[in-house]
Amino acid sequence: MTETFAASAPSAGAFTPLTRFAVPGRIAVSNRAAAVWQTATLTEIRRETPHAATFRFAAPAWAGHLPGQHLMLRLTAADGYTAQRHYSIASAPDADGHLELTLDHVAGGEVSGWFHTVAKPGDEVELRGPLSGFFAWPGDRPALLIGAGSGVVPLMSMVRHHRARGLDVPLRLLVSARAPEELIYGREYDAETTPVFTRSAPAGVPVGRLAAEHVAPLLAERPAGGWEAYVCGSNAFAEHASRLLVEAGQPVDRIRIERFG
Repeated sequence: MTETFAASAPSAGAFTPLTRFAVPGRIAVSNRAAAVWQTATLTEIRRETPHAATFRFAAPAWAGHLPGQHLMLRLTAADGYTAQRHYSIASAPDADGHLELTLDHVAGGEVSGWFHTVAKPGDEVELRGPLSGFFAWPGDRPALLIGAGSGVVPLMSMVRHHRARGLDVPLRLLVSARAPEELIYGREYDAETTPVFTRSAPAGVPVGRLAAEHVAPLLAERPAGGWEAYVCGSNAFAEHASRLLVEAGQPVDRIRIERFG
C-alpha cells in the first residue's frame, strides 16, 4: 500500500462507519512476539503496474498472520538513520516462511523510493508484526471486499487465503482502478472479482466511478449470515464506498474500513 496508513478517522460532518470489531477466531501470534523485530531477506521483485511492484521476502522467524493484517517495516542506513512504515501484507498466511508486500512508488517517499529504485534481491530489512486485528478476515464468514488502487493489497491476501484453503464461504471483490494497466494483480483475478475502471477500459466495458449498480447486486445475493464488508482505499474512496454499501442495505456495524491518504 501507500506509505501513509491509518485506520478510519472521523471527519466533521462525514459518514463514518465503525472501524473496530472483535475478530472472530483467535489470532495465534502473541502481542509479545509481534513486537519483536526480525530480519527478512528480499528474494524477488515483481512489477504489477507502472507504479506498483510486489516485494517478496524470506522471513523464517515470521509467526503467521491473518489476511487483512499489516506489519511494520524498518530500514536502517549506514549512518544509523532509520525509517519505519506500516504496510499491509499481500500474501496469504500459508506462504511457507515468505511474505509479500505490494508498494506504490510514492512521489518523494523515502521508503517506497528505496524499494523501487535501489532494492535488489539479497537486501535485508527488519519487520515486526502482525499488527491490528480489526481488518482481519479469518475466513469464517462471507466477505464482500471493495478496494481501489493499492487498497486492494490486504484484500488480495483474503482472496489468496480463500483460494489456498479451498474455502466454500462466499467471497466477492470489487476493485477500482483508473485503467487496466493500473489494475494491481490484474493477472490473478478470477470469477470472484469485478473490476471497475474510472478513466479507460477495455472495449465494451463501461468507464465510471464505483456506483450503486456495482454494489447493489452483490448485496441482493445475501448469503446465509449476510456479508462482512471490507473497504480499503483513500479517504475519499472509503467514504464513497461505505455510503454505497449502507444505501444498498449493508448494516453499518458490519463494515470494516482501512483508509490512507
